[in-house]
Amino acid sequence: MNVFFEESGDFKVGSVLSQAGEAYQVEMASGKRSKVKAKDILLQYEKPAPAELMEQAKAIAADVDLEFLWEVAGEDEFGFAELGEEYFGHAPLPKEAAGLILALHNAPIYFYKKGRGRYKKAPEQSLRAALAGIEKKKQQAVIQAQYVEELKAGTLPASMQNIVQQLLYKPDKNTIEFKALDAACSELHQSPQRLMLAVGGVASPKDLHMNKFLFENFPKGAGFPDVAVPTPPAGLPLAAVEAFSIDDVTTTEIDDAFSVVHLDDGKVRVGIHIAAPGLGIRPDDAIDKIARGRMSTVYMPGDKITMLPDAVVEAFTLAEGKTCPALSLYATLDPADWSVLSTETRAELVPIANNLRHNDLDDLVNEETLASGAGDYPRKAELGLLWQWALNLEAGRMKKREAFGLKPEQNNRVDFNFYVENDVVTITRRKRGAPLDKIVAELMIFANSTWGKYMHDHGVPGIYRSQGQGVGGWAAKMQVRMLTQAAPHQGLGVDQYAWSTSPLRRYTDLVNQWQILAVAEKGVAAPFVAPFKHKDANLFAIVSAFDAAYSAYNDFQSTMERYWCLRWLGQENAKQVDAVVLKDEVLRLTDIPLVIRLPGMPSAPRGAHAKLDVLRWDEVDLDLEARLLEVVAPAAAEELDFEEEEETAAVAQGDDTVAVEPADPAAAAGVQEEVAEQGEAPAQS
Repeated sequence: MNVFFEESGDFKVGSVLSQAGEAYQVEMASGKRSKVKAKDILLQYEKPAPAELMEQAKAIAADVDLEFLWEVAGEDEFGFAELGEEYFGHAPLPKEAAGLILALHNAPIYFYKKGRGRYKKAPEQSLRAALAGIEKKKQQAVIQAQYVEELKAGTLPASMQNIVQQLLYKPDKNTIEFKALDAACSELHQSPQRLMLAVGGVASPKDLHMNKFLFENFPKGAGFPDVAVPTPPAGLPLAAVEAFSIDDVTTTEIDDAFSVVHLDDGKVRVGIHIAAPGLGIRPDDAIDKIARGRMSTVYMPGDKITMLPDAVVEAFTLAEGKTCPALSLYATLDPADWSVLSTETRAELVPIANNLRHNDLDDLVNEETLASGAGDYPRKAELGLLWQWALNLEAGRMKKREAFGLKPEQNNRVDFNFYVENDVVTITRRKRGAPLDKIVAELMIFANSTWGKYMHDHGVPGIYRSQGQGVGGWAAKMQVRMLTQAAPHQGLGVDQYAWSTSPLRRYTDLVNQWQILAVAEKGVAAPFVAPFKHKDANLFAIVSAFDAAYSAYNDFQSTMERYWCLRWLGQENAKQVDAVVLKDEVLRLTDIPLVIRLPGMPSAPRGAHAKLDVLRWDEVDLDLEARLLEVVAPAAAEELDFEEEEETAAVAQGDDTVAVEPADPAAAAGVQEEVAEQGEAPAQS
């Protein structure tokens, strides 16, 4: 006797070897034996042989007219044998019964299974909907196949043209567009990014990186809505100074300026004047919501996405020839020892006499000319005085660093400036710690530290940068944190440090400016009227959001700098390049700040020079393939640019170090105020 039975959702046939109660010992055509329960057996028959029956049953199942079978079936639940008699017109033969079972089982949209060998036909509405769905899938499969062929032929299907970014960065994997892109990539052995470049969905690798950043961080676009430009309050006093700024030629958000006044008693009053958008923008107004949504200006070589609308920047930037609202910090100094006798903070209108530019003055203003008095340049006397004070401020910070147990700062490193015009990049080296940089850096650190103490002494919270020893004992890496109360910044060598000098381009600085203005206006009553109170949940939320945004912006900045470094190699038709060994297999090219890994690099001391043969580079994956030609003598000390030991380790591990706005050395303030921070490479300006 042979049996046709169901086992684990599959139908099988075999010959019965023995029976013990409700259990049958069955041997399949393959020779495999199995124990089958009586309830699982649907047919018992003598002929034909099991294998032959299964072949015949499959042929019959393939010929069953499902529409007719559905019509024949009644509304009630039925067994396969009952339906077989209606369909075949006679009691079904074993092969017909088995074929009918297979047909019913393989047509779940026509018939619902109700038990072993029992079924019920689907309601007409459900059946028609299911058939329509199947037909739709067939049509979609045809369209998908057409899309695949178009992509393989180098054409972007019309339906994909407006969703390229979504397909690349946040795809809906259920759409036919994504399935077609995925299938085409598999057949062509290409990544989606490269295929989109090939078919014109993305114009260039630069756009690929840029679009990804904008999609993730500016999903509604990087433009600004129309907003009214705020005005500062009337009645601000006019400062009796001639202020001047020191910035790169590309800077538009001029946050800081300086003034020098010689007093009758021989003392000197230095003014540090910071643009004051906080006098016009108010918490929770339309512009504040824009700034808080962005948190910072985004910098990249050749371009930037500002935190504030251009019209607002224009209204408050410290532009030459304008009288600008500013938050001023005045320090009265004794030139005999450059000690600070007193400080004063006030909101006022400040005349801006000059916007000095690094690009014009770097060759004229250096340590030698400042010492000898040689040369002729704008604000020569004031710069000479500020240079002396900056040296004194630096010496004081160094003593404080030593008190914290830290090594002296390294001023022998090199920064790199990126300039991009018409898609042509120029990368120039600039020694860090140049006099103009140091003047701005030291005065900004002084202002941020002084205003941090100013808020703390008046009981007003602010946003502080703190740096101290991390967990893990003496070998733990220094950690930089953002806090809402004053705490030492050991790397800078100050007792507190509140970002306050770049309110046009960093939201934290705008927040601190509001708090400082409250103290300047209300004094001891400031804790009650300042926009943010102690333990203000809003302030904590700002700190958290700023950290996240700033990290994303710095990652993007690093990505674009790496991209432009690779473009530079192409522009220069570089075949061989020089590099400096940073650590193990990690090197940095000498002429550009491109850090690479060279697998198999033989052991060489840190600072050794290497000559590399450039094999290829990839502007999509942002990698460079090179071959070592030779290792020569270690570099001179001044050539061991900006890479600290911990930074090289981070590169080797694939970690990103924190960078500071390179593309807009706007304000040596913003770029250079971080110079002394260990673990925060003030990166390329």
